Amino acid sequence: MANPVYTLLFLLTLFHSVHLSHQLQPSQANALWEIQQLLNYPSVLSSFDNTWDFCNIEPTPSLTVVCYEDNVTQLHVIGNNGVAPLPQNFSIDAFFASLVSLSNLKVLSLVSLGLWGPLPGGIGKLSSLEILNVSSNYFTGFIPVELSYLWNLQTLFLDHNKFTGQVPGWLSSFHALTVLSLKNNSLFGTLPSAVASLENLRILSVANNHLFGEVPDLQKLTNLQVLDLENNYFGPHFPALHNKVVTLVLRNNSFQFGIPADLGSYYELQKLDISFNGFVGPFLPSLFALPSINYIDVSANKLTGRLFQNMSCNDELAFVNLSSNLLTGDLPACLQPTFKSRAVMYARNCLSDEEQEQHPSNFCHNEALAVKVLPRKLKYKRHDAKAVLASSIVGGIAGIAVIGSLSFLVIQRRNNRVAGKTLSTRLIMEKVSTVNPVKLLSDARYISETMKLGANHPAYRVFALEELKEATNNFTPSSIIGEGSHGQVYKGKLADGTLVAIRSLKMRKKHSSQTYTHHIETISKLRHSHLASALGHCFEYCPDDSSVSIINLVFEFVPNGTLRGCISEGLPGQRLKWTQRIAAAIGVAKGIQFLHAGILPGVFSNNLKITDVLLDQNLLAKISSYNLPLLAENGGMGGAGVSLPGLKANVRGREIHEDKDDVYDIGVILVEILVGRPIMSQNDVMVVKDILQVSNKMDDTARRSIVDPTIVKECSAESLKTVMEICLRCLSDEAGDRPSVEDVLWTLQFAAQLQDPWRLDSHHIHHLNISSLEKM
Repeated sequence: MANPVYTLLFLLTLFHSVHLSHQLQPSQANALWEIQQLLNYPSVLSSFDNTWDFCNIEPTPSLTVVCYEDNVTQLHVIGNNGVAPLPQNFSIDAFFASLVSLSNLKVLSLVSLGLWGPLPGGIGKLSSLEILNVSSNYFTGFIPVELSYLWNLQTLFLDHNKFTGQVPGWLSSFHALTVLSLKNNSLFGTLPSAVASLENLRILSVANNHLFGEVPDLQKLTNLQVLDLENNYFGPHFPALHNKVVTLVLRNNSFQFGIPADLGSYYELQKLDISFNGFVGPFLPSLFALPSINYIDVSANKLTGRLFQNMSCNDELAFVNLSSNLLTGDLPACLQPTFKSRAVMYARNCLSDEEQEQHPSNFCHNEALAVKVLPRKLKYKRHDAKAVLASSIVGGIAGIAVIGSLSFLVIQRRNNRVAGKTLSTRLIMEKVSTVNPVKLLSDARYISETMKLGANHPAYRVFALEELKEATNNFTPSSIIGEGSHGQVYKGKLADGTLVAIRSLKMRKKHSSQTYTHHIETISKLRHSHLASALGHCFEYCPDDSSVSIINLVFEFVPNGTLRGCISEGLPGQRLKWTQRIAAAIGVAKGIQFLHAGILPGVFSNNLKITDVLLDQNLLAKISSYNLPLLAENGGMGGAGVSLPGLKANVRGREIHEDKDDVYDIGVILVEILVGRPIMSQNDVMVVKDILQVSNKMDDTARRSIVDPTIVKECSAESLKTVMEICLRCLSDEAGDRPSVEDVLWTLQFAAQLQDPWRLDSHHIHHLNISSLEKM
């Protein structure tokens, strides 16, 4: 019989060993607590509170800790896009110094935590890493060379950061790498030939950067399934690839010349998007029948060829966009509207089917001859879209109330903004248009009503320079939140705690303060619940001649980012709901209505973009960019808040259809609200407009198929259809066919009522009644 004392000792030893097997090394437990502290105790790490048993924490979509024996081998932390901001004294170096204590990590995911600063070289000490994902943060600077020490790395995600510099050539050291994703950064230069040596690579994505030049020969990458180069400057030749590619996205680059014939032998290809390039030569109808194909977009090129009705299509083909090419003949029967499960766009070709807008046949013939002589002529169209992208990024970073600009003498009018036509300009000889006194009287009632909407702001006043210096810590560089060639934008905090945005505008010409009296008077009127309102100004004077050297314009600070950031750039779970999107659109329409009729003279042609619409803490939409003469006279706005090159147009007094430019801009914002992805260029607008027109003519299922998936189950059929219809009317080619701002506002309020009849408040009902009376 066993000695009971020995039995007890054995059981105690067994218990102790089992207990320790579930405990981490003390250094690793301390590291996890330090990580929690450095991240400012985010809710996602609340499971770390008062526990040693990290290895048995119940995994969630936001947090997973995996251990092997007494080491952490996997750490997944997915935040809420920096909702709980990091402390001012946050140190990225200290954070990674704590991570290095987890020396046996194989998988590390740090997503949407608001991490900022250069990625520390200490990351190279985690030599066991196989998967690294630090996407959706704010990392800056070059990709550190210390990453090359991670010999075992198989997956690398650096998406949605602010990395600069070139794609490093030392990537060739990652012999086991299967996924390389660097999209949505600010990388520049060429794609290094070292990428072609990554024989195990399956996914390569460098979309939305500033890369250019020829794509390296990737034919040896026989495992490559996904190649995404969207929104760069690659070209001019089509990439050399193995024919096992499944997804190929070359959209919006500088590719030219012809499509290679062997593309018709990519039998595993499911998605092909080569739109918005300069491809010329014959289109390959065999693409329709590839055995795996389900998505084809070749729009906005110069592809030629004749289509026939008897051409065949793969049964799984769900989306085809042939728009804006030089195709002739008949639309294949398999692409006809009888196939309701298949979305097909083919406008602006020379096809016999005129269900969608077509050019005359001689147009395609003449254009085809022209591109043979000048195959590079399309390249000059590329930069407009990129200017929009770059400046939209700047506007998003600034995130503050900024005014647009205009010129007394040169007015840039947008005539026929669709169909890719060039912006035209004209000269105005008189400085100020005559104001109709009858119109002044008719607007008086509306002005008195709308001015009440800005009554919750403090009175407009003149600020003392010392007051602004105190608010910005003497205009310290750390207060700068936007910067252009003509001045900076500072975030400040007034003595009463009010947060403000201060644009310091350096005057190019010497004038006395009396010269600016009229301009300041106009700025002081910009006070409305749906504008980033002006709070005051402050002049700084030259000591030698008392002329004004700097004008500091003070606006309310709008803290919640841009409307785009809450619709098409945030994580799916963080995007605005359908009712919130309609409310934001109503706010935009009200802001524009005030600019047109709430002040005299009205402010028109505001060149409004979704990045000019900011959201406050209550998600109230506020327009932050509008047309005033002061800034244009001083040379424009520089960097912050300007989304198109050149000056914004302004007309002092109404002209025929002058208000319809802003209506068109509202339509573009509605497009992004509907589809939930960034609309970066005029070409994007045309393509999505085509899709909306086709879907809107079909049934509710077709309409929902193009809507942002995050809201598709929320919106009622009637509300969605109403918003789509007013969006298409706003985007009408002819300005005279677009609705008035009042009509847009009424229709959006009606769409909100259709979505939820019981949520229409008394203010909306009053406004509906006023609008109805005005139409009588």
